[in-house]
Amino acid sequence: MKIKHIILLVVSAFLFLSCIGEQDSIPQIQQWHPHTISFEGPNTSEYSSENPFMQYVLLVEFEHKETTKVIRGFYAADGNAAETSADSGSVWQVRFNPEHLGEWKYSASLFKGDSIAISQNIESAEEITLPNNKGMFEVVPSQKKAPDFRSQGRMIADNGYFRFEHSGNYFLKAGADSPENFLAFKDFDNTYRMEALNKDGEAKTTGEIHFYEPHVQDWNPGDPTWQNGKGKAIIGATNYLASKGMNAIYFLTLNIKGDGKDVWMYRSTDDFFRFDVSKLQQWEILFQHMQSKGIMLHVVLQETENETMLDGGDMGPARKLYFQELIARFGHHNALIWNLGEENGPAPWVGTGAQTDAQRKAAATYIKKNDPFNHPVIIHTLPNEDLREPVLNSLLGFTDLDGISLQHHDREDAAEVVMDLKEKSMNAGHEWLVTMDEIGMWHTGAKVDSADPNHPSLTHLVLWGTLLSGSAGVEWYFGANSPQNDLTSEDWRQRDQLWEITNHAKIFFEEYLNYWEMKPDHGLIDKPKSFCLAKHNEIYAAYIPNYSQATIDMSKASGDFDLFWYDPLQGGALQTGSLTQIPGGSKQDLGSPPSKIKKDWVVLIRKR
Repeated sequence: MKIKHIILLVVSAFLFLSCIGEQDSIPQIQQWHPHTISFEGPNTSEYSSENPFMQYVLLVEFEHKETTKVIRGFYAADGNAAETSADSGSVWQVRFNPEHLGEWKYSASLFKGDSIAISQNIESAEEITLPNNKGMFEVVPSQKKAPDFRSQGRMIADNGYFRFEHSGNYFLKAGADSPENFLAFKDFDNTYRMEALNKDGEAKTTGEIHFYEPHVQDWNPGDPTWQNGKGKAIIGATNYLASKGMNAIYFLTLNIKGDGKDVWMYRSTDDFFRFDVSKLQQWEILFQHMQSKGIMLHVVLQETENETMLDGGDMGPARKLYFQELIARFGHHNALIWNLGEENGPAPWVGTGAQTDAQRKAAATYIKKNDPFNHPVIIHTLPNEDLREPVLNSLLGFTDLDGISLQHHDREDAAEVVMDLKEKSMNAGHEWLVTMDEIGMWHTGAKVDSADPNHPSLTHLVLWGTLLSGSAGVEWYFGANSPQNDLTSEDWRQRDQLWEITNHAKIFFEEYLNYWEMKPDHGLIDKPKSFCLAKHNEIYAAYIPNYSQATIDMSKASGDFDLFWYDPLQGGALQTGSLTQIPGGSKQDLGSPPSKIKKDWVVLIRKR
C-alpha cells in the first residue's frame, strides 16, 4: 500500500508540475501591441493559377470573456518576405491588436473556394486543415510610454475630434500632407515610377522616385531596417518629423493613373487581384516604426484621377479585395485613418469619371463593416465651395463617414470654411471632425522656410485660425511649383521652422485647453482677423494679429480671470503682460503684451 501511495503521489506531483509548466508556457503580449500569428498552409505563390488572394480566406476567431472578434488573415509567402523578397511559400498570417487584459483564445480556419476572399461564403467552401490552428495568450499591461501609440490604445472619432478609446486622451493631428507619394521609396520592392509627369497644373516629376538621402543621418542604432540596411532613409525621415513634434503623415496607397504613378500594392500595375507580399511587409516595418514614434497613419486610398479605376468606382470585386487586404495587413495599428480618396468627386481638370454619391457611401460603409478595429473614415475634398458642396451635401448626416480632410484654395477664409462644415454636420445630426489638410493655392501651398520666413499667413490664418475654429488638426501641403514639391520633396528639413511653429500650437492646445469642450466665438475680440475659442465663463484662447491694443467681451462671464500671453512663433512658457487678471461681466481691455507691440500674440484667459 505504501508503494502504491508513493506512486500516486509522484504521478500527482508530475501532473501538477505539468499543469504549471503548461500555464507558464502561455505567451504573454502587451495590451494594444499588435500581435502576428503564423500558420502553415498550402504552398502557393503570388502568381499561382489558384490565386491565393482570391481563392483562399483565413479567418481567425479571438475569444475573450468580454468579447469575440473574427479577424481576416492574409497570404504571407514564406513569412519573412520583407527580408527574402519571397513571392511564394506556405505561410499565412493574422495580425491582432488586443484591447482587453487577461486570457485570450484563438482558433484559425482556412477556406478555399471560387472568389471566396470576396464572398466569404464559407458554408460552401472547402476547409483546409491547419496544424496548430488553436492557441492562447495572456495580455498584460503595456510598458510603453507616450508618444508611442501602444501606450494609449486605439484612436477613434468622437464628436468632431480624435480620441484614444482606452485612455480617453484627445489627439490633435499635426503633420505632413506632402509628399503624397511618401511610399514611392527606392528601398521598397517593386517600386518605380511608371512615367514622369510634365502636365500643366500639376507638380512635375522625373523618372526618379524618393531616396530621402538627407534623412539617413536621422536613423538611429536600433531602428529597423530590412535586407542588410535598406530603409534607413525613410525611417530616419519619420524620426526627424517626430523629433519636431509632428504626429501624422498623409500618404497614398494607390496612385496608378494619378500624379506620381509610383505607389501600389499590386504585383503588377495591370492586375488588381494579386499583391506584392514583400513590398507590403516592408511597408509594415515602416508603419510599426511610425506608430512607435507617435505618428498617425493617414492612409489615402486613391486619387481623383483613379477613383473609378477599380470596378468603375463601385464596390466590386477589385475594390473589395483592395480594401480587405489593406484592413487585414494594416488595420491592427492603433492610430490610423482611412481616407476614401484625394479630391473625391467631379473635377474639371480630370478627364476620367468621378465616383457618385452612392459609390462614396458604399465605400465608407464597406470599410466600417469590415474593419474590426473601427478606425475613423474620412474623405478629402476638392479645393473650393462650388466643387466641394455637391459632394459633401449628400454626405451630411451619413453616419459611416466620420469627417472631412479639407482642401481649400484660399487661406483668408479657411477658418470660416471649417466652422461652416462643422455647423452643417452638427445640424444634420452627425458632427464631422474637420482637419485642415491641404491649404492652397495648388501651386504654392506651404513654401520652404527660406522662401517664406516665419510663414506668417499660414501661422495666423491656417494654423491658429482653423484650430481656434474647431479643426481637429492641420497638415501641410507643399504645392506643385515648389522646388521641394508635393511629389518630389526629399528633405523635410527645408520646412524646419514650419514644423516648429506648428508644434508650438499643438503644445498650447494639449497643455492649456480642453479644446473638445470649447466653441469658436471670434466676435469676442474687437480686432479684425482675430480668432477666439471659448468655453464661456471658464476659459478663452485668442490669436490676435499685429497686436497693439484689443478688448474681449466678457459679458457672459462672472468672477475674476487670469490673463496670460503665448508667443506663437517661439512657443515656450506662458508669459504675463501689463495686466495679470481681468473681471467678467463686460468688455475688458487686454492691456499690453510682455514685449514686442505690433506682432502676433496668443492670449489665454482662464477663471481663477
